[in-house]
Amino acid sequence: MTATNLLTALPPCDPNTGEWVDDLLQRPGLRIERIVSSGQASPPGFWYDQAESEWITLLSGSAALRLEHEDFTRLLAPGDCLDIPAHCRHRVEWTAPGTATIWLAVFYGGSTPWPAL
Repeated sequence: MTATNLLTALPPCDPNTGEWVDDLLQRPGLRIERIVSSGQASPPGFWYDQAESEWITLLSGSAALRLEHEDFTRLLAPGDCLDIPAHCRHRVEWTAPGTATIWLAVFYGGSTPWPAL
């Protein structure tokens, strides 16, 4: 068993290289990732629509997240967390440029449909 520090061994902050994703743990029905962003955002018109639920927390940096069924953008700061049900369409509006925005993402469950609001 190796200890891991989620705030060290970060890739360079370069918005042109894309997000950095580290798979930390995978088990049946469970996946945990560390995602490092530095100015990235979802492409215009793109929405994530995942078969798994996703619990996220922001460990450092800042970001804006939009859920399709909401008419506002959620501003996230370190310590903020959110549980996104499977098939709840969402997108990253922006992440802080020039600094590491570190997400801890826990994917779980299956393809239970998101209830319509």
